[in-house]
Amino acid sequence: MRATVIYGERDVRLDEVPNPVLSTGGDAIVRVVAACVCGSDLWPYRGVTATDEPHRIGHEFVGIVDEIGPDVTTIKVGDFVIAPFYDCDNTCVNCRNGVSTSCLNGGWWGSDDQLGGFADGAQGERVRVPHADGSLVATPVQPTDDQVPGLLTLADVMGTGHHAAVSAGVTVGSTVVVVGDGAVGLCAIIAAKRLGASRIVAMSRHADRQAVAREFGATDIVEERGDAGVESILEMFDGVGADCVLECVGTEESMDQAIRSTRPGGMVGYVGVPNGGAELPIKALFGRNVGVNGGVASVRGYVEELLPEVLSGAINPGRVFDLQLPLSEVALAYAAMDERRAIKVLLRP
Repeated sequence: MRATVIYGERDVRLDEVPNPVLSTGGDAIVRVVAACVCGSDLWPYRGVTATDEPHRIGHEFVGIVDEIGPDVTTIKVGDFVIAPFYDCDNTCVNCRNGVSTSCLNGGWWGSDDQLGGFADGAQGERVRVPHADGSLVATPVQPTDDQVPGLLTLADVMGTGHHAAVSAGVTVGSTVVVVGDGAVGLCAIIAAKRLGASRIVAMSRHADRQAVAREFGATDIVEERGDAGVESILEMFDGVGADCVLECVGTEESMDQAIRSTRPGGMVGYVGVPNGGAELPIKALFGRNVGVNGGVASVRGYVEELLPEVLSGAINPGRVFDLQLPLSEVALAYAAMDERRAIKVLLRP
């Protein structure tokens, strides 16, 4: 089959690789219907994270189950399934505590699993899923082609945006600021709106992303950054800041922006993948009673909650895919996101 392999800085290729095979009993082979490029994939693409040797890449996919192992009980051949951006058994103590990204028996796409098999990267034609019953969620019906992009967001960005809002404690009447206008930040706006936020400020300097933010529920746009951005937020919220700030970037600058935009007693929900040495200013947080909550989003636990709203059209997170390309043009997909010519690129094998 064909699958994406990253060789080094700005060097991704579609290679011929071995077909996945069932090997451990509870696994499944999924034929990928749609995958995508994630903002976090750009760290190795840009050389920020070193690539020591070529390896498979991609962690978001939806598809059709082609084969199942003899121990699989809930997933059936022919099911259309959503896979979270990691593998989990959904039964260990960490999974039961709602932190399935820390599954004791889980792992990551594009790497060897703990059972002796290989979990393929998502940017390919097929993926072996080590824990089919734990990781995969089958849709109640076969989706239409138009529904596929929205379902794909449940593999990562919609669930991650939701995690930011939940971690920050967004509830009915909350005032919210979203730092970051990538796919996760935009989905965080959807999440804040559906949880009842009364005012949602999107921090964005890009007209196309501002338009999507407005469509998703943002009531205000702030283009400034740094001190000027913080000043604008304080002016909007009685000089003290917002109840909840959702940090969806992962840099030192974005975390500083988020913390200083939060009112005393408020909460930062952070989901941006850390890069660039971001550290928490404990003394400043202590002095203003600002809380910080979040981390890598356990999106598997959110799929069942969000799935009905995607299928019904109540929310439309698939809108973040503003470019669709065939898998054969995966190198162009990376370049488009790297150059900010696309918010998020959907790939179809």
